[in-house]
Amino acid sequence: MILRPAIRLCAALLLGVFGIAVAADRPRVFVLTDIENEPDDQMSMVRFLVYADQWDVEGLVATTSLHQKDKVAPERIRQIVESYARVRDNLELHEQGFPAATALRALIVAGRPDYGMKAVGKGMDSPGSELLIAAGGREDPRPLWITVWGGPNVLAQALWKVRATRSRKQLRAFVARLRVYTISDQDDSGPWIRKNFPDLFYIASPGFHGGGAYHYALWSGISGDRFHGRFSGANFAIVDNPWLDEHVRSKGPLGASYPQVKFMMEGDTPSFLNLIGNGLSDPGHPDWGGWGGRYESYTPRMRKWFAEPETRPFWSDAEDEVLGVDGNWYTSNKATIWRWREAFQNDFAARMDWTIRPYAEANHPPVAKLAHSDHLDAKPGDRIALSAEGSSDPDDDSLSCQWFYYPEAGTLAAQSGRTGAPVEIENAHNREASIVVPKNFYKPGTMHIILALRDDGNPPLTRYRRVIVTVTP
Repeated sequence: MILRPAIRLCAALLLGVFGIAVAADRPRVFVLTDIENEPDDQMSMVRFLVYADQWDVEGLVATTSLHQKDKVAPERIRQIVESYARVRDNLELHEQGFPAATALRALIVAGRPDYGMKAVGKGMDSPGSELLIAAGGREDPRPLWITVWGGPNVLAQALWKVRATRSRKQLRAFVARLRVYTISDQDDSGPWIRKNFPDLFYIASPGFHGGGAYHYALWSGISGDRFHGRFSGANFAIVDNPWLDEHVRSKGPLGASYPQVKFMMEGDTPSFLNLIGNGLSDPGHPDWGGWGGRYESYTPRMRKWFAEPETRPFWSDAEDEVLGVDGNWYTSNKATIWRWREAFQNDFAARMDWTIRPYAEANHPPVAKLAHSDHLDAKPGDRIALSAEGSSDPDDDSLSCQWFYYPEAGTLAAQSGRTGAPVEIENAHNREASIVVPKNFYKPGTMHIILALRDDGNPPLTRYRRVIVTVTP
């Protein structure tokens, strides 16, 4: 990586003074959280911090929401960061790039303790909105991901002020840098943002809790089997309190900061799962799918739980067909998340081990590699050779492969009539596999083939590579 002198100096200062590792390929992340309204934000903050080497944190802002209308709780963020401070050096033994607690403390600020649009307009600035404006205005080729765990009125105020005080060109540049993932609409500023800033990259399951929105929302696939989502097919045991007691809460001071589940585990975590560099997701392509779910760009039709009709396309709920742990097939928006549950829970458990164990006593993810390009061209009837040769494991664990076709992520769908597996992959559990492009693809499009590489460590960890095949009849 070649850095211009000024950027090299800035990177050196950040690393030397604050312990922030700057990497051009890591996403920039800004968190808005109504922490303290219920336990799930605290849970998500613990997971967020044990993955803090995966991104450059640029803000940790306490906000209000529908569930907490007139107070904010930055002190709760500080408490969890203090627990992180006690394990940060141990995390560094396993993977470098975790920010120093000093740096994180400087990023903890508050939004206004007012609900929704009451906190938006002239004179409604807050430390949170000002920090967001500064982050969004920073010259950086990477977009700024804003993960919204509560109400987004801090974002709304930042957008309002930039529009009111800067030129149209500056506003366009500011909006173009932002990538927003909200956990439904937890105040009335979300619909206002989407309507007033039609070019803003926005991921959401729109709607309000009072109208039943959480029941229908994609993000509830993280753990809402028996509460908001009320769905079948996933392994609920690994998102329930007994599993969390064993694999998270028992793991040192940061694990002790992880509260008991009251409603469901970590409803806000999907907002950052697709930013983890596991080889599966591409944050710029929500329609490709990943641990944080899969979304497609369209204008959602009016539903009874919406505050008002949507006026423009944005990234909203998609559906996957997935084989459940009970052997039955399920098609739903929630399945786009729970299909990966075993992998992301094992990964979390391993990272909690990193907080307390030396390197030799913990598991680390395998390194998935392809022996060919990840973009291939083909015609109907062609046989495509797939190879994971060169893949390895840092702990010398044994590795197993699974290749599978992900039809929903591509633009083609084979009309074979086979539930869940419209295209067969030969030797799908070997490093060397192959697939024949169906002859009934009559139009140009793409196929997505996923390599899932899993080690046999404790817990077993999975990494991925995606092969995109462009089919031209």
